[in-house]
Amino acid sequence: MTTLSTDAPPSRAPRPSRRRRRTTGRIGWVAVLLTSLTIVAYSAVPYLMGSLEQLDPDRAPLASAYAQTPAAVQIALVVHVVGAAVALVVGPFQFWASSRRRFPGLHRWLGRTYLVGVGVGGIASLVMAPYNTAGMVGFLGFGTLGVLWVWTGWRAYRAIRAGDVRSHQAWMIRNFSLTFAAVMLRSWTGSLVAAQAFAAGDAFDFDAAFTNAYAAVTFLAWVPNLVVAEWMIRRRGLPGLRIVDPQAAQLDERR
Repeated sequence: MTTLSTDAPPSRAPRPSRRRRRTTGRIGWVAVLLTSLTIVAYSAVPYLMGSLEQLDPDRAPLASAYAQTPAAVQIALVVHVVGAAVALVVGPFQFWASSRRRFPGLHRWLGRTYLVGVGVGGIASLVMAPYNTAGMVGFLGFGTLGVLWVWTGWRAYRAIRAGDVRSHQAWMIRNFSLTFAAVMLRSWTGSLVAAQAFAAGDAFDFDAAFTNAYAAVTFLAWVPNLVVAEWMIRRRGLPGLRIVDPQAAQLDERR
């Protein structure tokens, strides 16, 4: 006796329409642009308003700590602030698809400006890392961030020079996720301080809470960003991260 199954095949969840994805992407792009500009205006510009000893500690909280460091480190702080500010301002516009299509020349020049900002800002951060206010954990966290920031920028540049547009796009997504650490550092610090204030109640000590939060954000400001960046890269079908360069591996096999 033959029986017929009445179970319907599992239906696939409807994929969001292209218009909805574009709308979501535009909202995300605007949010990234506005938060980047806000951080530049509020956290970067104050460091350019005078000597470190004269700056308002509320607007430039690191000024007093770095004012006691060697002159080369103080110069590195200003260079880092300028480089990071340039990257934060220019970076979002490099992901504006219609602008890339309409004005390819402008895109290339903005890309060069962005990578110069990353290069000088990243190298300056390595000079500052041994003098950071979070101790060894800060040296490891901020030092690793500086190395990866410069390295991913170099990989993006090398990819586009080789004509590999898709790899260039993937490396630029990774690189800007590290640039955006400047925004997430402030966001995470405020959130962690607020959480400690809520938990401590009347016994809340702001200085101790800030110290605890700042130690955590030395990694928290950028590691989740890279995870999200890699997810975005794979979602767009761009080349995923490989530990070994396939071309280098083929050369080794031939040898």
